[in-house]
Amino acid sequence: MKRIFGASIIQITVIAVFLILTSVCTDNRTSASINYPMFQKGMSYVTWSEIGVKCVAIIPTWYQEKYNSTEIGPNDRTPSDQSIRHAIRKAHDEGMFVMLKPHIDLTSDEDSSRSDIGFNADDKWSQWFDNYTKFITHYAKIARDEDVEFFCIGTELTFAASRTDMWKNQVIPEVRKAYKGRIMYAANWDEYTKVGFWEDLDYAGIDAYFPLADKGTPQYEEIRQGWRKWAKDIGQWAAKVKKPVLFTECGYASVNTAAVKPWQENKASEPNQTLQADCYKALLEELWNEPWFFGLYWWSWNTYSGSGGANNKGFTPQNKPAAECIREWYKKNIEKNFIVTEADLKPADR
Repeated sequence: MKRIFGASIIQITVIAVFLILTSVCTDNRTSASINYPMFQKGMSYVTWSEIGVKCVAIIPTWYQEKYNSTEIGPNDRTPSDQSIRHAIRKAHDEGMFVMLKPHIDLTSDEDSSRSDIGFNADDKWSQWFDNYTKFITHYAKIARDEDVEFFCIGTELTFAASRTDMWKNQVIPEVRKAYKGRIMYAANWDEYTKVGFWEDLDYAGIDAYFPLADKGTPQYEEIRQGWRKWAKDIGQWAAKVKKPVLFTECGYASVNTAAVKPWQENKASEPNQTLQADCYKALLEELWNEPWFFGLYWWSWNTYSGSGGANNKGFTPQNKPAAECIREWYKKNIEKNFIVTEADLKPADR
């Protein structure tokens, strides 16, 4: 999501998913249960017993000052490595799968976001990618040491992702060298078709804040129609990249503009729980059975059980009609086979 600077500081965000395996169903986290690809029923932090989750993604964040800064590093908002390891071990102790999903954000640039990070000079690009590779492999090694099942190599880095050469020749090989599990990139909804390194990954991730209407508070059928257009486009693209598609982030605030600008919280709006629920339901109705669709991560669920409610305008579905929609759909069994050829497989899969 393209977030306004200062609107939210995330130290550790946990995304929880209930996995339906393509050919193995088990309640235990074992090597036999880690089939590829997995259909992932997700939420950005869920109490384990409430929805029956089977996987969590943990998001530590490092920072750079501005969009054109080359230095990247942790600050006092970054969780310690010890706390990251503790969270991973706790999830594993609960029988969960884990995805580690490191982010970078800006500290002093209110008019820009991580998607704007970029440079006009090759030497600046090289400096930034050297520092980014150190950052991402730092967490890849933690993922390796802690037997993490999934690893995300980047999130919404639209301008930087246009440097395909640096990802294919530097970032991805170094991550693969450090970590042997499944990897993905989380592209923003307006970026995914432009990414040039999907063939080197295991999942194609999209932060799916697609606009579903042009204006106002649309009716449910209009929202579904909005998703049908995007589903067709994604399906055609997925057939080309030959990767299972995972919505690494998606969600809707409880506001009147939720379908028009899903990435926006819009604190000036009146609360609109019905529109939020309609957006949730429309996504699930339209995409659940698409052959390319292998799960989603809702943004977001808070740790406090009393969060949300009738007057809450935020993204959380807690104590709102959207939560019932999630429960209804997450009860459904689903199995999908993703057919690839020998040529599509990475060396480690052969």
